Amino acid sequence: MTTEAQTSGRRAAAAPRAADVPRAADPVTGAAVKAADRAHVFHSWSAQGLIDPLAVAGADGSYFWDYDGTRYLDFTSGLVYTNIGYQHPKVVAAIQEQAGKLATFAPAFAVEPRSEAARLIAERTPGDLDKIFFTNGGAEAIENAIRMARLHTGRPKVLSAYRSYHGGTATAVNVTGDPRRWPSDNGTSGVVHFWAPFAYRSPFYSSSEAEEGERALRHLADTIAFEGPGTIAAIVLETIPGTAGIMVPPPGYLAGVRELCDRHGIVFVLDEVMTGFGRTGKWFAAEHFGVTPDLLTFAKGVNSGYVPLGGVAISAEIAATFENRPYPGGLTYSGHPLACAAAVATIRVMAEERVVEQAARIGETVLGPGLRELAERHPSVGEVRGTGVFWALDLVRDRATREPLVPYNASGEANAPMAAFAAECKARGLWPFVNMNRTHAVPPCNISEAEAEEGLAALDGALSVADRFTV
Repeated sequence: MTTEAQTSGRRAAAAPRAADVPRAADPVTGAAVKAADRAHVFHSWSAQGLIDPLAVAGADGSYFWDYDGTRYLDFTSGLVYTNIGYQHPKVVAAIQEQAGKLATFAPAFAVEPRSEAARLIAERTPGDLDKIFFTNGGAEAIENAIRMARLHTGRPKVLSAYRSYHGGTATAVNVTGDPRRWPSDNGTSGVVHFWAPFAYRSPFYSSSEAEEGERALRHLADTIAFEGPGTIAAIVLETIPGTAGIMVPPPGYLAGVRELCDRHGIVFVLDEVMTGFGRTGKWFAAEHFGVTPDLLTFAKGVNSGYVPLGGVAISAEIAATFENRPYPGGLTYSGHPLACAAAVATIRVMAEERVVEQAARIGETVLGPGLRELAERHPSVGEVRGTGVFWALDLVRDRATREPLVPYNASGEANAPMAAFAAECKARGLWPFVNMNRTHAVPPCNISEAEAEEGLAALDGALSVADRFTV
């Protein structure tokens, strides 16, 4: 248990805030960047007239800074993808070298970085997921995984969880369970949603993790039975749901889903776009649960987001379906040489610098204990959950009732408590990941202990603002 003296020491050690570290200011350039953005850039998931994007001048490691010289510790890893931080010199050099050698080439050819990236990824995926189909990102990976599953089984339906996010393209957004699906859901996508386990806000009135897992599996089995097993091509799950709240599944749940899929000839798809490549303290989160899916999607951390890349790792059985039958899908930039060169360099850096082990250690010795300590002292923290460098604080108005700090999908004035919390984080030099009533601690996998402590100290101060909204 961390003592109060240690807590005070943490706050004292982090007293010189990241925002106070001097950086060369260039407000004129910053204003020009901002003006061009506001005039011409159409931003995703946003009401264009209501946003005020920060103009970023540069980034390095776990930090980025603006044109006023203000530096921020990035507890978001971009969008949970800079697993080795910003501007790692070995990856930057690999991209530069590849650009000088062969900047691009069509996907129908065998080129060295593409072949080597596929080999290195296949070495790290669980089981027999040894064939790699490359995409430009995670949403396209989900699109193609579902297409493969439907073609392999000859069935139309896909089952996915309500608390989930799988991407913004046509199929991926319909598989998604959160409100970003609603404007694009016309009810004809062949997707059926179900409740996955979440003991803290259990839809099954469970009293324990074990009971939650059992009841969630029973619910899924019933859903399969009533939808018709012979109509279901795939079950798609995030191994550990990310944006939806980092809910680590109970022991045995994913193994139970695997058994249901085997029983009914359903393709099991695990979405590791966010959890893959060290984020949870393993190369892939599936390793925590001892399961191997039929298809595994990845992106983000595969090359720390330096050049867009995603893909599907494919089992031997599904790959065999397309041995003598053409796979009807492809992308102009599938396995782009620059992106694959970045992936090769990133995977090698992660192995050489033991980044996966670092993520596990930081989670076990710094982030996990530190966040639980904050929960003991801040009434706004209802629950801490996560592993590795993949953590969530569930913020509440009332610990006893578990009422969220803001309503589900809140906006405007209803979201004021979370907006105030986020603003205080930024004022303390921390860029937070905030979604609905949660803040996530998802820094780079190679964050140092001192940087992690700095982030905890900033969260400590910002949670005092959230505490003002509790009852």
